[in-house]
Amino acid sequence: MTYAGNLPSKQATKVAVHRQRISITAWLQLALLILLLVFIFGPFYWMVSTSLKEQNDTFAIPPKFIFTPTLEHYNFVLFSPSAIVPTGLQNSLIVATSTTVLALLLGTPAAYVLARFEFRGKRDLWFWFISNRFVSPIVVALPFFLIARDLRMLNTPQALILIYLTFNVPLVVWLCLDQFRAIPRDLDEQAKVDGCNLFQAFWRINLPLAIPGVVVSAILSFIFSWNELLFALILNRSTGQTAPVQAANFMTGFGVKWGEMMATGTLIVLPVVIFAAIVSRHLARGLTMGAIK
Repeated sequence: MTYAGNLPSKQATKVAVHRQRISITAWLQLALLILLLVFIFGPFYWMVSTSLKEQNDTFAIPPKFIFTPTLEHYNFVLFSPSAIVPTGLQNSLIVATSTTVLALLLGTPAAYVLARFEFRGKRDLWFWFISNRFVSPIVVALPFFLIARDLRMLNTPQALILIYLTFNVPLVVWLCLDQFRAIPRDLDEQAKVDGCNLFQAFWRINLPLAIPGVVVSAILSFIFSWNELLFALILNRSTGQTAPVQAANFMTGFGVKWGEMMATGTLIVLPVVIFAAIVSRHLARGLTMGAIK
C-alpha cells in the first residue's frame, strides 16, 4: 500500500490541496446550515421567549436571552375573566378540521378521475383547478364579503369553510394527482376482474396507496385554514372570531400587547407543530413521490 507521504512531492501537494478544499467546503456547508436554522427557528424562538418574558424584559436593550420565565401572559389569554382565546381556538379548530375533511372528500376523487380518465375539457378543468391558486385573496375579499352578507352568513364558521374550500380543494387535487398517476393502471384492471366497481377500485386500491399525498394535502389544508387571517378578519368580527383574528386584536390604538400576542401566537402554532410531527413519517414521502419518474 502506498501512503501520501511516499508519493512524489507534486502529487502529495495536490492531495493536501484537495483535502484543504474539502475542509473549506465542509465548513461553508456547516455555516450555511447554521444560518438556515437560525432563519427558520429564530422567529419561533423569539415568539416563544417573548411570551414568557415580563414586560420590562420584552423591551430591554440589549435583548435579554437569559431571563426568569413567567406564565402571566398565558394565564391572561386563557383563564382571565375576559379571555376569549379559548373560544377562538375552538372556532379555528372547527373551521380548519371541517375544511380539511371536506377538501379531501371532494379533492381526492377529482384527482383520481383526472389521473385515470380522458374526457372532453379535461385540460380546461385541470387549468381551472390550478388557476384558483393564482388568485390573490385580497382580489376576491370584497365579493366574498358581499355574497356572505346577502346569504346572511357573516360571523358564522360556515362562510369561512366554504371560502377556504375554494383554495384548498385545488391544492388537494394538485398534490394528489401525481400520487394517483404513480399507481400502475394494471391494479385497476385487476380490481375490475375481482368484481370491484369504479368506486371500490378507488377506495380499496388507489386511495390507500396514495396515502402519503393525501396526508400532505391534509397537513397543508389544515395549516392554511388554521392560519388564515384576511377572510377571517373581514367575515367574522364578533362571535365567530378565529384565533389569528384574536391575536391581531392585541394591536390597539393605545399600543401593542406583545406578551399576550406572542402567547396567543404560540398557542396557534403549537397544534400545527404537533400535528405535523405525528404525520411526519408520511410527509417526506408525500412531498417527493411523483417527482421522480
